[in-house]
Amino acid sequence: MAEHSTSDDLAARLNEVARTLHRLDSAQATLDEIVRAAVGTIPGAWHAGIMTITGRREIRTVATTDDVPREVDQVQYDTGQGPCLTALYQQKIVSAPDLSEEARWPLFAKRALALDVASMLSFRLYVEGDDLGALNLYSPDTRAFDEDSEHVGLLFAGHAAVALATAQEREHMADAVQTRDLIGQAKGILMERHRLTADQAFSVLVRTSQRNNVKLRALAEHLTRTGELPSR
Repeated sequence: MAEHSTSDDLAARLNEVARTLHRLDSAQATLDEIVRAAVGTIPGAWHAGIMTITGRREIRTVATTDDVPREVDQVQYDTGQGPCLTALYQQKIVSAPDLSEEARWPLFAKRALALDVASMLSFRLYVEGDDLGALNLYSPDTRAFDEDSEHVGLLFAGHAAVALATAQEREHMADAVQTRDLIGQAKGILMERHRLTADQAFSVLVRTSQRNNVKLRALAEHLTRTGELPSR
């Protein structure tokens, strides 16, 4: 009965997290809430952060509960070692139960210990080609994360990944609508000023964009703001 109650409590907590995440109106707000909720949901976690790797080269820490994850992640960047930078492309979970005994990333482990982080647990949020998103958990205690932490963390990461993808899709759609509106306004200015058709006005925008090596949206924004097309 106790185990059943615990499962019900976990399901209720994860449903609450999912509802909260899906109510947020931006990807960054979603990222910030994911790390906050992770510490309150996954057993053993004192700190949490989200790291993204783009093209296996550009590495960023995009959300943290406090300064500790950012500092530890910087050690990964500096040493080129650590849970996110190696195994997460092949594994959904990477555990470092005792950094004082860690042989996989000795340089990273030594410096992380100096920052009062003794164990870590990392979960893959997504892998898209050469791009990676990962949720990292940190604790000053050795062996802070057990099987329960991994079980709850996997479920949590699944909810977080869906919420993040939804938020990013909403932002992309909003951005596309705004771009379409800006281009429409810019076409209208050219049509009225030079008595052009819609197709002719769009051709002028495209040619000017290519000639000046400026994105079409930026060009349209400039025209609607200043009333002028940029000179080459």
